[in-house]
Amino acid sequence: MLGGIEAGGTKVICAVGKEDGTIIDRIEFPTKMPDETIEKVIQYFRQFSLQAIGIGSFGPVDNDKTSQTYGTIMATPKAGWRHYPFLQTVKNEMKIPVGFSTDVNAAALGEFLFGEAKGLDSCLYITIGTGIGAGAIVGGRLLQGLSHPEMGHIYIRRHPDDAYQGKCPYHGDCFEGLASGPAIKARWGKKAADLSGIAQVWELEGYYIAQALAQYILILAPKKIILGGGVMQQKQVFSYIYQYVPKIMNNYLDFSELSDDISDYIVPPRLGSNAGIIGTLVLAHQALQAETASGEVRSCIFRACL
Repeated sequence: MLGGIEAGGTKVICAVGKEDGTIIDRIEFPTKMPDETIEKVIQYFRQFSLQAIGIGSFGPVDNDKTSQTYGTIMATPKAGWRHYPFLQTVKNEMKIPVGFSTDVNAAALGEFLFGEAKGLDSCLYITIGTGIGAGAIVGGRLLQGLSHPEMGHIYIRRHPDDAYQGKCPYHGDCFEGLASGPAIKARWGKKAADLSGIAQVWELEGYYIAQALAQYILILAPKKIILGGGVMQQKQVFSYIYQYVPKIMNNYLDFSELSDDISDYIVPPRLGSNAGIIGTLVLAHQALQAETASGEVRSCIFRACL
């Protein structure tokens, strides 16, 4: 059995399951200070006999496996979590292989292997909720450079009728600052779920999301775009995205995915709210495979020395 941790800024989901994405058991609780939160995580997992654990964490995180601080949460505004050694703490407690990535990378993996992008070699998973983040798979592999992608912090053009200054503590009116759940609440005075019947809210949201998607399409050309997160529970926003993306692209790319077939190209997650936690089971399985392969190599070297 495998364990998975999907750590978001608001809540943590833990689950036990199998490499095929089957979830056997799960639990969730609020994300509080690190010591209190991780204690609950470890208590939960110690009920089971696990072979490996996968972590999908809110970020930014150090996702470079060659780095001395790999698996550490970096410059997050989440109180108490800055520079927290997430990966190493879980490893020290559980004494089993642990895989690590961002929460949106985990969701991208889940949808890539078992959801909307199954059978493709590229996709983009974007979550729009408390924050905005994205995980990209290109050529069958998660995209990773100096850092994992931080697509929620690109700059987009402000709508001429939008006077809201932006919510992002780092960049003000970046994509996350204008279109995240907290930005919607700050602009309109209510949570997204309480604004479902107001078309003006969702047309503006669709306008901002479409701008960001157009940039991602031009840069990465993913074969599927999957939009998840709490804000995207308001399904009416999809119709505005479908209107604005072709207008912004202005026939520059002549693909049916950007016109007649756009509703099959830009989609909600097939795995729903389980995309991220299923992806963490994938990370756990990858960590187990890597540990097994490493052990086999060490065994071969030992035998060769004999």
